[in-house]
Amino acid sequence: MTAKPANRPVNPCFSSGPCAKRPGWSLDNLSGAFLGRSHRAAPGKEKLKLVIEKHRALLGIPADYKIAIVPASDTGAIEMAMWSMLGQRGVDAVAWEVFGAEWLKDITTQLKLDDVRTFKAAFGELPDLAQIDTDRDVVFTWNGTTSGVCVPHADWIKPDRQGLTFCDATSAVFAYDMPWPLLDVTTWSWQKVLGGEAAHGMLVLSPRAVARLETYKPGRPLPKIFRMTSGGKLLNGLFEGETLNTPSMLAVEDCLDALSWVESIGGLKATRARSEDNFGALAEWVRVTPWVEFLPVDPAICSRTSPCLKITDPYVESLDDDGRAAFVKAMTKLLEKDGIAYDTAGHRDAPAGLRIWTGATVETSDIKALTPWLDWAFAAAKAEAQKQAA
Repeated sequence: MTAKPANRPVNPCFSSGPCAKRPGWSLDNLSGAFLGRSHRAAPGKEKLKLVIEKHRALLGIPADYKIAIVPASDTGAIEMAMWSMLGQRGVDAVAWEVFGAEWLKDITTQLKLDDVRTFKAAFGELPDLAQIDTDRDVVFTWNGTTSGVCVPHADWIKPDRQGLTFCDATSAVFAYDMPWPLLDVTTWSWQKVLGGEAAHGMLVLSPRAVARLETYKPGRPLPKIFRMTSGGKLLNGLFEGETLNTPSMLAVEDCLDALSWVESIGGLKATRARSEDNFGALAEWVRVTPWVEFLPVDPAICSRTSPCLKITDPYVESLDDDGRAAFVKAMTKLLEKDGIAYDTAGHRDAPAGLRIWTGATVETSDIKALTPWLDWAFAAAKAEAQKQAA
Protein backbone atom coordinates (compact mmCIF):
# COMPACT_ATOMS: atom_id res chain seq x y z
CA MET A 1 0.00 0.00 0.00
CA THR A 2 1.16 3.54 -0.78
CA ALA A 3 2.69 5.31 2.22
CA LYS A 4 0.35 7.61 4.07
CA PRO A 5 1.05 11.36 3.87
CA ALA A 6 2.71 12.90 6.91
CA ASN A 7 0.58 16.02 7.16
CA ARG A 8 -3.06 15.81 8.31
CA PRO A 9 -5.93 18.31 8.18
CA VAL A 10 -6.43 19.90 11.57
CA ASN A 11 -10.21 19.76 11.09
CA PRO A 12 -11.46 16.67 9.22
CA CYS A 13 -15.00 18.05 8.71
CA PHE A 14 -15.62 18.50 4.98
CA SER A 15 -19.34 17.72 4.96
CA SER A 16 -21.58 19.79 2.68
CA GLY A 17 -24.16 20.15 5.41
CA PRO A 18 -24.14 20.49 8.29
CA CYS A 19 -20.76 22.05 7.58
CA ALA A 20 -17.61 22.65 9.59
CA LYS A 21 -17.90 24.99 12.55
CA ARG A 22 -16.03 28.25 12.33
CA PRO A 23 -12.31 28.23 13.24
CA GLY A 24 -11.84 28.43 16.99
CA TRP A 25 -15.40 27.37 17.75
CA SER A 26 -16.15 25.96 21.21
CA LEU A 27 -19.24 25.15 23.23
CA ASP A 28 -17.99 27.79 25.64
CA ASN A 29 -18.91 30.40 23.03
CA LEU A 30 -22.57 29.54 23.62
CA SER A 31 -22.55 30.23 27.35
CA GLY A 32 -24.76 33.29 26.89
CA ALA A 33 -27.61 31.33 25.28
CA PHE A 34 -31.11 32.32 26.41
CA LEU A 35 -32.14 28.93 27.79
CA GLY A 36 -35.03 27.79 29.96
CA ARG A 37 -37.10 30.86 29.11
CA SER A 38 -39.75 31.65 26.54
CA HIS A 39 -38.38 32.82 23.22
CA ARG A 40 -41.19 35.38 23.32
CA ALA A 41 -39.75 37.03 26.42
CA ALA A 42 -38.07 40.35 25.63
CA PRO A 43 -34.44 39.11 25.85
CA GLY A 44 -35.26 36.13 23.62
CA LYS A 45 -36.94 38.30 21.01
CA GLU A 46 -33.97 40.65 21.10
CA LYS A 47 -31.61 37.80 20.22
CA LEU A 48 -33.84 36.61 17.39
CA LYS A 49 -34.12 40.14 16.04
CA LEU A 50 -30.34 40.51 16.30
CA VAL A 51 -29.90 37.47 14.03
CA ILE A 52 -32.08 39.25 11.46
CA GLU A 53 -30.31 42.60 11.82
CA LYS A 54 -26.82 41.09 11.56
CA HIS A 55 -27.79 39.18 8.42
CA ARG A 56 -29.14 42.38 6.86
CA ALA A 57 -25.99 44.35 7.66
CA LEU A 58 -23.47 41.68 6.67
CA LEU A 59 -25.20 40.64 3.45
CA GLY A 60 -26.25 44.12 2.33
CA ILE A 61 -29.93 43.19 2.17
CA PRO A 62 -31.98 46.26 1.17
CA ALA A 63 -33.78 48.08 3.97
CA ASP A 64 -37.20 47.54 2.37
CA TYR A 65 -36.74 43.75 2.16
CA LYS A 66 -38.30 41.62 4.91
CA ILE A 67 -36.25 38.94 6.73
CA ALA A 68 -37.64 36.09 8.82
CA ILE A 69 -36.36 33.11 10.79
CA VAL A 70 -38.55 30.14 9.85
CA PRO A 71 -38.88 26.44 10.74
CA ALA A 72 -37.34 23.43 8.99
CA SER A 73 -34.15 24.88 7.57
CA ASP A 74 -33.89 25.99 3.93
CA THR A 75 -36.45 23.35 2.96
CA GLY A 76 -39.06 24.92 5.22
CA ALA A 77 -38.28 28.40 3.92
CA ILE A 78 -38.60 27.55 0.22
CA GLU A 79 -41.67 25.35 0.78
CA MET A 80 -43.58 27.99 2.75
CA ALA A 81 -42.79 30.54 0.03
CA MET A 82 -43.90 28.28 -2.83
CA TRP A 83 -47.10 27.14 -1.10
CA SER A 84 -48.01 30.70 -0.12
CA MET A 85 -47.24 32.52 -3.37
CA LEU A 86 -47.14 30.25 -6.43
CA GLY A 87 -50.19 29.91 -8.65
CA GLN A 88 -51.02 33.51 -9.50
CA ARG A 89 -49.16 33.23 -12.82
CA GLY A 90 -47.22 30.63 -14.80
CA VAL A 91 -44.08 29.11 -13.32
CA ASP A 92 -40.70 28.32 -14.88
CA ALA A 93 -39.10 25.63 -12.69
CA VAL A 94 -35.36 25.10 -13.14
CA ALA A 95 -33.67 21.87 -11.99
CA TRP A 96 -30.12 20.68 -12.46
CA GLU A 97 -29.54 18.88 -9.17
CA VAL A 98 -31.42 16.99 -6.46
CA PHE A 99 -33.03 19.85 -4.54
CA GLY A 100 -34.12 21.79 -7.59
CA ALA A 101 -35.72 18.56 -8.80
CA GLU A 102 -37.52 18.26 -5.45
CA TRP A 103 -38.97 21.77 -5.76
CA LEU A 104 -40.05 20.93 -9.31
CA LYS A 105 -41.75 17.77 -8.06
CA ASP A 106 -43.59 19.71 -5.36
CA ILE A 107 -44.76 22.29 -7.89
CA THR A 108 -46.14 19.66 -10.25
CA THR A 109 -47.27 16.79 -8.02
CA GLN A 110 -48.19 18.50 -4.74
CA LEU A 111 -49.22 22.02 -5.68
CA LYS A 112 -50.41 20.59 -9.02
CA LEU A 113 -50.06 23.87 -10.86
CA ASP A 114 -51.25 23.81 -14.44
CA ASP A 115 -49.03 26.36 -16.17
CA VAL A 116 -45.52 25.05 -15.48
CA ARG A 117 -42.56 25.02 -17.83
CA THR A 118 -39.61 22.85 -16.80
CA PHE A 119 -35.95 23.46 -17.55
CA LYS A 120 -33.78 20.48 -16.64
CA ALA A 121 -30.13 19.57 -17.05
CA ALA A 122 -28.01 16.58 -16.16
CA PHE A 123 -25.66 16.61 -13.18
CA GLY A 124 -22.71 18.87 -13.99
CA GLU A 125 -24.66 20.97 -16.48
CA LEU A 126 -27.02 23.97 -16.53
CA PRO A 127 -30.15 24.48 -18.62
CA ASP A 128 -30.18 27.36 -21.10
CA LEU A 129 -31.00 30.19 -18.71
CA ALA A 130 -31.70 32.53 -21.62
CA GLN A 131 -34.88 30.55 -22.31
CA ILE A 132 -36.36 31.37 -18.90
CA ASP A 133 -39.11 33.98 -18.86
CA THR A 134 -38.94 36.12 -15.74
CA ASP A 135 -42.34 37.62 -16.51
CA ARG A 136 -43.42 34.27 -15.11
CA ASP A 137 -42.51 33.12 -11.60
CA VAL A 138 -39.16 31.33 -11.55
CA VAL A 139 -37.96 28.76 -8.98
CA PHE A 140 -34.25 27.86 -9.02
CA THR A 141 -31.24 27.03 -6.86
CA TRP A 142 -28.31 29.44 -6.98
CA ASN A 143 -25.74 26.84 -6.03
CA GLY A 144 -26.47 23.14 -6.41
CA THR A 145 -24.80 21.29 -3.55
CA THR A 146 -25.48 17.87 -5.11
CA SER A 147 -24.04 18.66 -8.55
CA GLY A 148 -21.38 21.26 -7.79
CA VAL A 149 -23.04 23.62 -10.28
CA CYS A 150 -23.90 27.27 -9.65
CA VAL A 151 -25.47 29.92 -11.84
CA PRO A 152 -22.62 32.05 -13.27
CA HIS A 153 -24.55 35.35 -13.09
CA ALA A 154 -28.05 36.82 -12.89
CA ASP A 155 -28.11 38.59 -16.25
CA TRP A 156 -31.01 36.37 -17.34
CA ILE A 157 -33.29 37.96 -14.71
CA LYS A 158 -34.98 41.12 -15.98
CA PRO A 159 -34.91 44.13 -13.64
CA ASP A 160 -38.45 45.02 -14.83
CA ARG A 161 -39.80 41.46 -14.61
CA GLN A 162 -43.47 40.81 -13.91
CA GLY A 163 -42.95 37.48 -12.14
CA LEU A 164 -41.26 36.67 -8.85
CA THR A 165 -37.87 34.95 -8.58
CA PHE A 166 -37.70 32.23 -5.89
CA CYS A 167 -34.03 31.51 -5.16
CA ASP A 168 -32.87 28.61 -2.99
CA ALA A 169 -29.48 30.06 -2.04
CA THR A 170 -28.62 27.93 0.97
CA SER A 171 -25.01 27.12 0.03
CA ALA A 172 -24.40 30.43 -1.76
CA VAL A 173 -25.20 33.06 0.88
CA PHE A 174 -21.97 34.33 2.52
CA ALA A 175 -19.90 32.87 -0.37
CA TYR A 176 -21.31 34.90 -3.27
CA ASP A 177 -22.51 38.45 -3.78
CA MET A 178 -26.25 37.95 -4.05
CA PRO A 179 -27.98 40.33 -6.53
CA TRP A 180 -30.76 41.32 -4.14
CA PRO A 181 -32.63 43.65 -6.56
CA LEU A 182 -33.13 40.66 -8.88
CA LEU A 183 -34.26 38.24 -6.13
CA ASP A 184 -37.78 38.36 -4.71
CA VAL A 185 -37.75 35.29 -2.46
CA THR A 186 -34.40 34.09 -1.15
CA THR A 187 -33.87 31.21 1.28
CA TRP A 188 -30.94 29.65 3.09
CA SER A 189 -29.97 27.91 6.32
CA TRP A 190 -27.45 28.51 9.07
CA GLN A 191 -25.71 25.14 8.73
CA LYS A 192 -24.06 25.88 5.38
CA VAL A 193 -21.51 28.68 4.89
CA LEU A 194 -21.94 29.94 8.47
CA GLY A 195 -21.34 26.46 9.87
CA GLY A 196 -24.26 27.00 12.25
CA GLU A 197 -26.63 24.47 13.72
CA ALA A 198 -29.43 22.99 11.65
CA ALA A 199 -33.26 23.17 11.77
CA HIS A 200 -33.74 26.89 11.13
CA GLY A 201 -34.17 28.66 7.81
CA MET A 202 -33.91 32.26 6.65
CA LEU A 203 -36.47 33.82 4.34
CA VAL A 204 -35.98 37.16 2.58
CA LEU A 205 -38.85 38.85 0.71
CA SER A 206 -38.68 41.79 -1.67
CA PRO A 207 -41.47 44.40 -1.61
CA ARG A 208 -42.90 42.70 -4.72
CA ALA A 209 -43.05 39.38 -2.86
CA VAL A 210 -44.79 41.07 0.08
CA ALA A 211 -47.32 42.56 -2.33
CA ARG A 212 -48.00 39.06 -3.71
CA LEU A 213 -48.60 37.72 -0.21
CA GLU A 214 -51.04 40.52 0.60
CA THR A 215 -53.00 40.39 -2.67
CA TYR A 216 -53.02 36.73 -3.70
CA LYS A 217 -54.86 34.02 -1.79
CA PRO A 218 -54.02 30.54 -3.09
CA GLY A 219 -56.88 28.12 -3.44
CA ARG A 220 -55.39 25.58 -1.06
CA PRO A 221 -55.12 25.19 2.72
CA LEU A 222 -51.89 26.34 4.34
CA PRO A 223 -50.44 24.79 7.52
CA LYS A 224 -49.92 27.18 10.43
CA ILE A 225 -46.15 27.29 9.94
CA PHE A 226 -46.64 28.42 6.32
CA ARG A 227 -48.94 31.35 7.05
CA MET A 228 -47.25 34.74 6.70
CA THR A 229 -50.37 36.90 6.57
CA SER A 230 -53.47 37.51 8.65
CA GLY A 231 -56.55 39.21 7.25
CA GLY A 232 -54.69 39.92 4.03
CA LYS A 233 -51.86 41.76 5.79
CA LEU A 234 -48.29 40.64 6.39
CA LEU A 235 -47.48 39.33 9.87
CA ASN A 236 -44.86 41.99 10.53
CA GLY A 237 -43.86 40.41 13.83
CA LEU A 238 -42.52 37.38 11.93
CA PHE A 239 -39.94 39.68 10.36
CA GLU A 240 -38.92 41.14 13.71
CA GLY A 241 -38.06 37.89 15.47
CA GLU A 242 -41.52 36.59 16.42
CA THR A 243 -41.07 33.12 15.00
CA LEU A 244 -44.00 30.95 13.91
CA ASN A 245 -42.96 28.11 16.21
CA THR A 246 -40.48 27.63 19.04
CA PRO A 247 -36.86 28.03 17.89
CA SER A 248 -33.82 26.50 19.56
CA MET A 249 -32.26 29.36 21.47
CA LEU A 250 -29.05 27.33 21.67
CA ALA A 251 -28.96 27.23 17.86
CA VAL A 252 -29.76 30.95 17.82
CA GLU A 253 -26.77 31.62 20.07
CA ASP A 254 -24.60 29.51 17.79
CA CYS A 255 -25.79 31.52 14.79
CA LEU A 256 -24.98 34.78 16.58
CA ASP A 257 -21.51 33.40 17.35
CA ALA A 258 -20.98 32.58 13.65
CA LEU A 259 -22.20 36.02 12.59
CA SER A 260 -19.87 37.68 15.10
CA TRP A 261 -17.00 35.67 13.63
CA VAL A 262 -17.94 36.90 10.15
CA GLU A 263 -17.91 40.46 11.46
CA SER A 264 -14.53 39.94 13.12
CA ILE A 265 -12.79 38.74 9.94
CA GLY A 266 -14.12 41.47 7.66
CA GLY A 267 -17.67 40.52 6.70
CA LEU A 268 -18.94 39.14 3.42
CA LYS A 269 -15.82 40.18 1.52
CA ALA A 270 -13.75 37.98 3.85
CA THR A 271 -16.04 34.93 3.80
CA ARG A 272 -16.24 35.14 0.02
CA ALA A 273 -12.43 35.33 -0.20
CA ARG A 274 -12.01 32.35 2.13
CA SER A 275 -14.34 30.26 -0.04
CA GLU A 276 -12.48 31.36 -3.17
CA ASP A 277 -9.11 30.46 -1.63
CA ASN A 278 -10.38 27.05 -0.53
CA PHE A 279 -11.83 26.29 -3.93
CA GLY A 280 -8.64 27.53 -5.59
CA ALA A 281 -6.52 25.12 -3.56
CA LEU A 282 -8.76 22.21 -4.53
CA ALA A 283 -8.85 23.32 -8.18
CA GLU A 284 -5.07 23.41 -8.35
CA TRP A 285 -4.92 19.81 -7.12
CA VAL A 286 -7.57 18.76 -9.65
CA ARG A 287 -5.56 20.45 -12.42
CA VAL A 288 -2.49 18.28 -11.79
CA THR A 289 -4.25 15.05 -10.77
CA PRO A 290 -4.91 12.58 -13.60
CA TRP A 291 -7.60 10.46 -11.92
CA VAL A 292 -10.13 13.16 -11.05
CA GLU A 293 -12.03 16.06 -12.62
CA PHE A 294 -14.77 18.44 -11.53
CA LEU A 295 -18.22 17.14 -12.38
CA PRO A 296 -19.08 20.41 -14.21
CA VAL A 297 -17.08 20.67 -17.43
CA ASP A 298 -17.51 24.45 -17.65
CA PRO A 299 -15.37 26.24 -15.01
CA ALA A 300 -17.78 29.21 -15.07
CA ILE A 301 -20.53 27.14 -13.43
CA CYS A 302 -18.38 25.24 -10.92
CA SER A 303 -19.49 25.81 -7.32
CA ARG A 304 -16.92 27.30 -5.01
CA THR A 305 -18.58 25.96 -1.86
CA SER A 306 -19.65 22.42 -2.76
CA PRO A 307 -17.45 21.28 -5.66
CA CYS A 308 -18.28 17.77 -6.84
CA LEU A 309 -15.61 15.52 -8.31
CA LYS A 310 -15.84 12.61 -10.72
CA ILE A 311 -13.25 9.83 -10.85
CA THR A 312 -11.95 9.57 -14.41
CA ASP A 313 -9.48 6.74 -13.92
CA PRO A 314 -10.13 4.15 -16.69
CA TYR A 315 -10.42 1.27 -14.22
CA VAL A 316 -13.07 3.02 -12.13
CA GLU A 317 -14.90 4.25 -15.22
CA SER A 318 -15.10 0.66 -16.45
CA LEU A 319 -17.18 -0.32 -13.40
CA ASP A 320 -20.97 -0.25 -13.42
CA ASP A 321 -22.91 2.24 -11.26
CA ASP A 322 -22.86 -0.05 -8.21
CA GLY A 323 -19.16 -0.68 -8.65
CA ARG A 324 -18.32 3.02 -8.84
CA ALA A 325 -20.45 3.70 -5.77
CA ALA A 326 -18.65 0.90 -3.90
CA PHE A 327 -15.29 2.32 -4.94
CA VAL A 328 -16.16 5.79 -3.63
CA LYS A 329 -17.43 4.23 -0.41
CA ALA A 330 -14.14 2.36 0.03
CA MET A 331 -12.18 5.57 -0.49
CA THR A 332 -14.21 7.61 1.96
CA LYS A 333 -14.14 4.85 4.58
CA LEU A 334 -10.34 4.89 4.47
CA LEU A 335 -10.33 8.65 4.99
CA GLU A 336 -12.82 8.43 7.83
CA LYS A 337 -11.04 5.52 9.54
CA ASP A 338 -7.86 7.56 9.79
CA GLY A 339 -9.74 10.67 10.95
CA ILE A 340 -8.62 12.56 7.84
CA ALA A 341 -11.93 13.56 6.27
CA TYR A 342 -15.56 12.90 7.12
CA ASP A 343 -18.57 12.84 4.79
CA THR A 344 -16.75 13.37 1.49
CA ALA A 345 -18.89 11.10 -0.71
CA GLY A 346 -21.26 12.76 -3.16
CA HIS A 347 -24.98 12.96 -2.48
CA ARG A 348 -26.70 9.57 -2.59
CA ASP A 349 -28.86 10.62 -5.55
CA ALA A 350 -25.97 12.10 -7.54
CA PRO A 351 -23.46 10.24 -9.73
CA ALA A 352 -20.89 8.38 -7.63
CA GLY A 353 -18.02 10.70 -6.80
CA LEU A 354 -16.52 12.95 -4.14
CA ARG A 355 -17.81 16.21 -2.70
CA ILE A 356 -15.50 18.46 -0.68
CA TRP A 357 -16.99 21.42 1.16
CA THR A 358 -14.85 24.51 0.57
CA GLY A 359 -16.99 27.14 2.32
CA ALA A 360 -15.68 29.91 4.54
CA THR A 361 -15.42 27.93 7.79
CA VAL A 362 -12.86 25.56 6.25
CA GLU A 363 -9.17 26.51 6.42
CA THR A 364 -7.25 26.53 3.13
CA SER A 365 -4.38 24.77 4.90
CA ASP A 366 -6.75 21.87 5.61
CA ILE A 367 -7.72 21.63 1.93
CA LYS A 368 -4.04 21.51 1.01
CA ALA A 369 -3.41 18.87 3.66
CA LEU A 370 -6.39 16.82 2.45
CA THR A 371 -5.46 16.45 -1.21
CA PRO A 372 -2.45 14.11 -0.75
CA TRP A 373 -4.72 11.91 1.37
CA LEU A 374 -7.25 11.81 -1.46
CA ASP A 375 -4.46 10.52 -3.71
CA TRP A 376 -3.52 7.96 -1.08
CA ALA A 377 -7.11 6.78 -0.57
CA PHE A 378 -7.65 6.47 -4.32
CA ALA A 379 -4.50 4.41 -4.77
CA ALA A 380 -5.31 2.19 -1.79
CA ALA A 381 -8.93 1.62 -2.85
CA LYS A 382 -7.90 0.85 -6.43
CA ALA A 383 -5.23 -1.64 -5.34
CA GLU A 384 -7.71 -3.43 -3.08
CA ALA A 385 -10.45 -3.48 -5.74
CA GLN A 386 -8.10 -4.92 -8.35
CA LYS A 387 -6.85 -7.48 -5.85
CA GLN A 388 -10.42 -8.58 -5.10
CA ALA A 389 -11.21 -8.79 -8.82
CA ALA A 390 -8.14 -10.92 -9.63
